[in-house]
Amino acid sequence: MAVIVQKFGGTSVADLDRMKAVADRVEAAIAAGDKVAVVLSAMAGVTNRLVDWVNEAGADCDGSEYDSVVSTGEQVTVGLLACILQGRGLAARSWLGWQLPIQTEGVHGRARITNVETEALKRGLDNGEVQVVAGFQGISGDGRIATLGRGGSDITAVALAAAINAERCDIFSDVDGVYTADPRVVARARKLDTITYEEMLEMASLGARILHIRSVELAMKHDVRLQVLSSFGDGPGTFVVSEDEMLEQELVSGITYSRDEAKVTLTRVPDRPGVAAAIFGPLTDADINVDMIVQNVSEDGKATDLTFTVTKGDLEAAMGVLEAARDTLGYTALVGDPDVVKISVIGVGMRNHAGVAQKMFQVMAEKGINIQVISTSEIKISVLVAEDYTELAVRSLHSAYNLDQD
Repeated sequence: MAVIVQKFGGTSVADLDRMKAVADRVEAAIAAGDKVAVVLSAMAGVTNRLVDWVNEAGADCDGSEYDSVVSTGEQVTVGLLACILQGRGLAARSWLGWQLPIQTEGVHGRARITNVETEALKRGLDNGEVQVVAGFQGISGDGRIATLGRGGSDITAVALAAAINAERCDIFSDVDGVYTADPRVVARARKLDTITYEEMLEMASLGARILHIRSVELAMKHDVRLQVLSSFGDGPGTFVVSEDEMLEQELVSGITYSRDEAKVTLTRVPDRPGVAAAIFGPLTDADINVDMIVQNVSEDGKATDLTFTVTKGDLEAAMGVLEAARDTLGYTALVGDPDVVKISVIGVGMRNHAGVAQKMFQVMAEKGINIQVISTSEIKISVLVAEDYTELAVRSLHSAYNLDQD
């Protein structure tokens, strides 16, 4: 008998009819001889409403009270699914994060899981009982409910799968797998049968909002086989696996884009030791993450233009921090641009093949798209371009790397 973890997102449990469809999938797995643990999110839209209520009630309340409210959505869904399963004559038991417990750090709103107690879960599974676990939540060292951050149910599911040595972790949502590009932008995008953890990590961090990036990191660390598949169809999904399991590595696996980018440029910054630390230190202190960075030193070597990217939501704060430090930094001008997009080409095959970057730059040149910033890693190349060129860039690159569906 295989032990599997099934995770269902908010759209999959949006109402009782959809929850009954979830119960159908659980029942089918049991009929196939599997032992099943289920991780659920709150119903679609519920967590947003809870967050709004907290903000209306008092924005100054501490993080533990925020977590005590926003974690309640999952309590409803796990209890209801257990009731539905029991109504069908199946043994089922619901669990909240603090009941197992799922132990976390004390950073409320974005806590990390430190341990999952599995004794009760394993005992229930061995007795043929479906274990229905609330995602997104755990309990901190001081006994308070702590949430894992938005999308945290993916993290719960992978952590649970690792803790009980599950054969695989199935992530059900409103998408039926991982595609070579966003199908809404590229009509000929095709679904991948398999993708490596590393590729999925890059996709998750570069705009493909299919899996929470921390869940992929956790799966890679503990070698948990993931499957991404749809709650609303019966077709196979995409397996996320170790590179060793890939029979043949594609040169490029996918093209992603992120519109959540903004560009900041400081001109004529005095080029002296410590200037980068003087710029990025205050941004770090303000909890502003910096991504792509490019520096151009003047011909005389006395000044430099420095450009970097932040999220659109952090642009105003970043500009404020740098404006306040103008006298210290000594730059001539500060320019912010929110109308940019990051386009990325991803594939583990890049490690062993030359020419991937050259082809990307050639395609951009042929389409008249100016590249503003470039960043690379071992398995990805990202460029920053004007947002107006998003669809043209993604479609052109998708065709150039022979990713179009036959």
